[in-house]
Amino acid sequence: MTLHHLVREPKIKLDKNPLLLLLHGYGSNEEDLFSFATELPDEYYVVSARAPFNMMHGSYAWYAINFDADENKFSDIEQAQKSRDLITKFINELIENYPIDANNVTLIGFSQGTILSYAIAVSYPEKVQRVVAMSGYFNPEIATENYQNNDFSRLKIFVSHGSVDQVVPVDWARNSIPKLKALGIEIVYKEYSVGHGVAPQNFFDFKNWLEQ
Repeated sequence: MTLHHLVREPKIKLDKNPLLLLLHGYGSNEEDLFSFATELPDEYYVVSARAPFNMMHGSYAWYAINFDADENKFSDIEQAQKSRDLITKFINELIENYPIDANNVTLIGFSQGTILSYAIAVSYPEKVQRVVAMSGYFNPEIATENYQNNDFSRLKIFVSHGSVDQVVPVDWARNSIPKLKALGIEIVYKEYSVGHGVAPQNFFDFKNWLEQ
């Protein structure tokens, strides 16, 4: 399969089970978000994917982040687009290899994983029905061309961010909301008084949102 991954099989087996695909942040790995797999609803296949670019010592990235002479950060858009399509291909492989309901796919991203989740959801909304977008932002450059012409009527997004995030400023998340709402996407937005991480309340809230 395209991406190295961990799987938690559903505790409740259906003919076709829904999928939660976990996408970690920059410099992390597939074990990071998988650590809360046991807490996720029983009827889901929970799959945690490892990003393709190896940064050494068990750290991986979905794309490089480079700094110029003035210490401005910029993303390697080409690598990000490659990862976007790798993950999309990986979703297809999961549906072929496991009894997964292709009409019930949720991406759960953290940081860089969120940035990719947004790009995949707007580029291929027929493949993804829900996104949990934690501590990231929407970068339209990573989306496919003419993505705004897609049908987003079935797409729902839960967005959360730490109000004192030092890594991805909370304004970046806030500014993403009107852009996504302009596409007609249904959005729930929450902030927590934490830095770049997942607050326990955040976890509880998105789990509740999934169960609804």
